[in-house]
Amino acid sequence: MMRAGLLLLLAALTQLGALSVHAAVSAPCGTWKGTGECEDVSFDMSDRASLQRGAALFMNYCLGCHTTRYARYERFAEDVGVDIDLLKEHLIFDGSQPGSLIVNGMKVADAKKWFGAPPPDLSLITRARSPQWLYTYLLAFYRDETRPLGHNNRVFPNVGMPHVLEELQGVQRQVCAPVRTYAENGGVRRDPLTRELITEESCDVLQVDAGTGMMGETEYRQAAYDLANYLHYTAEPYRSQRISVGIYVVFYLLLLIVILWMLNREFQKDVADKH
Repeated sequence: MMRAGLLLLLAALTQLGALSVHAAVSAPCGTWKGTGECEDVSFDMSDRASLQRGAALFMNYCLGCHTTRYARYERFAEDVGVDIDLLKEHLIFDGSQPGSLIVNGMKVADAKKWFGAPPPDLSLITRARSPQWLYTYLLAFYRDETRPLGHNNRVFPNVGMPHVLEELQGVQRQVCAPVRTYAENGGVRRDPLTRELITEESCDVLQVDAGTGMMGETEYRQAAYDLANYLHYTAEPYRSQRISVGIYVVFYLLLLIVILWMLNREFQKDVADKH
């Protein structure tokens, strides 16, 4: 009986751990920074201000083409504390009701004609990839006149999508510039005599043209974070509640194991007395 209780606890801990590990696993990020590693950033779905800003970005810049057909306006408003009147004024632009799914009016045939394929629904994008992948993807657009829509992406090469946030970030180009070099142990290489950085020329550097964006680099990174955080929430709106319930379940199982152990001890005493 004691062994069964321990196995039950181990199974519960494994499931609880899987909830937190899932978001940490990140899909490869193309040729980002030459390594393909996504940006190392943590997301907080309890940050209501971030979720509200991210929702505003999605409704203004993404909803014209993409949808989140598994999410509803009203559910989002309830979760992040947005008043229904404010929701209608600032986040619903097509006359939809608060209880409506978050979709657009684009026809599939038109989407195929304009883009070659319908833009994907983004309800589960952070589960299919990861929030880190999406955040890095939003940083990785650059001008490429060889592409039909004028942009390319270091995370998703040859993506059939324009840089819809370019007015915020500015015009980003791939240029040649000196970059730091790194030793085998991961440290930055320096000249042993002068201690100056040892650099090498790279033509894979992304650089924003000065004065072309409404935001500076820090502001744009925050905007990209907010948008990725919102879509991370959209993929798993119950995530925070599920984790909190899981903690209570683990405490319950610990208490149950103690009770089972005490009960088993009494049974063993009875068996010993009879013999």
